[in-house]
Amino acid sequence: MSSAKPRPRWFFLITPRWLAWHAFAVVAASGMLWLGDWQFHRAEGGNALSWAYTFEWPIFTIFGVVFWAKTIIDEYRAPGGSAKSTLAAADGLPGGDSPPDDSLPLRAHAAVAHDEHADDDPELAAYNAYLARLHSRPGAR
Repeated sequence: MSSAKPRPRWFFLITPRWLAWHAFAVVAASGMLWLGDWQFHRAEGGNALSWAYTFEWPIFTIFGVVFWAKTIIDEYRAPGGSAKSTLAAADGLPGGDSPPDDSLPLRAHAAVAHDEHADDDPELAAYNAYLARLHSRPGAR
């Protein structure tokens, strides 16, 4: 019998696709910092408009790094992780009802449960039927 351990969850970070994204993030952040330095030297040379760009490029860099980190965190989380448990704990469904299954997000079940007049509107009923067909064929386009 083989006692092969499953790979740790963070191993996705060293796949070729993610290594390429890491390289892109580093190059993009370095480029934006370089552009901020370039604008700073232009501003010192008398170009007044460059003062704004001197501070803008580092802010863009911060946004890029934060987005990159949030993307990694989102990818690391288990499907339906903490957000799903937070919704369940919030008891968003009326009367404490729980959804019949986990095939739809809790917010979708809550929206259906709150809509008492769904059968009164034929356009809404047709749209809900369309969504049900889409949900029954997850791989279809």
